[in-house]
Amino acid sequence: MVEYILHKTKEETGIKNKKMYVSVPFSRVQVVEERLKKIFDEELKSDGSILVSYKPAILSKLAKYLSGHISRPASIGIAGETASGKSTITLDIIDTIKSFSTEFEIEDAITRVNTDDYYYDRSEMVKKAGSFAEFAKHYDLDVPQALELELMSNHIKELLNGKSVLLPKYDMSGTAIRYDNHTLAKPSKIIISEGLFTLTEKIKDAFDFKIYVDVAHNVQKERFFIRAEERGLGDSANGIYKNASQKAEIYIKPCKNEADIVLSGEAVRARYKSFLNRLINIVQQENFRNKIII
Repeated sequence: MVEYILHKTKEETGIKNKKMYVSVPFSRVQVVEERLKKIFDEELKSDGSILVSYKPAILSKLAKYLSGHISRPASIGIAGETASGKSTITLDIIDTIKSFSTEFEIEDAITRVNTDDYYYDRSEMVKKAGSFAEFAKHYDLDVPQALELELMSNHIKELLNGKSVLLPKYDMSGTAIRYDNHTLAKPSKIIISEGLFTLTEKIKDAFDFKIYVDVAHNVQKERFFIRAEERGLGDSANGIYKNASQKAEIYIKPCKNEADIVLSGEAVRARYKSFLNRLINIVQQENFRNKIII
């Protein structure tokens, strides 16, 4: 006899008017979980792996999503130090999922909520300072308190509840302007966010899957100063980097312990997409059996 896992109510999931579970044979979920373990372990042991570590319990949750046992949208939070590679990884994930959704005619597959867009508007302070570089010498952008994370959490939860949301947009060019109600975000099957403080205390519980991007200090430092030159930070770059590194020890690096999966920020980009496509193959086989699987 096939065993079925019980439904969870809206009180248990925290998502209104959404059933988290559907009747999918438990044996099927177990098979998917075993396949995931093989994929993760093979990647973890391979040269140039994208994986640093993972918590075994996350495979069970992922198996329930990929098999269709959990039917509600999933939220993914990706954090890491400045210049760790988290934004690049996030964009590659979005690109891969969009390619899959186009091929299989899936609507509203993924929505991005950018943590950086929740920095408070400090444009008046920049004007008074005379430049962003001068402003950055006296205002700490490298603490969670510089962002309205409560608003971000509310937006993610509304999207998971099937509501469209108008997201803010922060100008990263050096004006420190935040445009509220700027970008319409529609609810989708996956909500993904990345940023320095994406897994900190006020926001971490909004995510079903928590990912941390780890990177060697020398690699991260080199990337930072290349970016600082592009942004015209000038002589202030050294001070900004020193402060960012100090605050990362307090606010960002501890998030690694919160993460379900720790990724390397130094792997070849193609490896991330290749790994994700192996997971997508499971989705194809479990949910699109009448399609040709390559």
